[in-house]
Amino acid sequence: MRSPTHGEVSLDRVMQLILDFYNSKKVHEMPFEITVGTDSQNFSNTKVVQAIAAVSHGHGGIYFYEVSHIDRVNDVRVKLNYETGQSLELANKLFDVMEKDSAYEELFLNARFVIHVDAGMSDHGKTKDLIPGIIGWVKACGYECEVKPDSYTASHIADRISK
Repeated sequence: MRSPTHGEVSLDRVMQLILDFYNSKKVHEMPFEITVGTDSQNFSNTKVVQAIAAVSHGHGGIYFYEVSHIDRVNDVRVKLNYETGQSLELANKLFDVMEKDSAYEELFLNARFVIHVDAGMSDHGKTKDLIPGIIGWVKACGYECEVKPDSYTASHIADRISK
């Protein structure tokens, strides 16, 4: 993973940095979220960006991202399902790191974990009809789910990096 502040970091280090950020912000007693989102853009191949954001509402946030490339995906349904699957896999890896160490218990109990999906309810968008199935899939995996305009990790952070 990559951080604008910390450079290249392992997933274990990402979780340690998120824990440090949480511990520095918990004094404010504001909601704390860890969100995961993925976006992709087509070029000669498909550039995929997975992002993790940790946000203390009203007190800032930090983010991390990973860039990969896959064979070009032109079908919107396939692309959205791939992005969502990537986000779920990454979220599960975060939980694996937290389960190994009791130092993450307070963070686990107090943070909201959300998958951000780069899909919106706009009548002009191509993804509106896919949203109920995507939300159901994410919730069945045990996560909360946000779509546009609330899915900032996918639709803003990952989107900006993917371009």
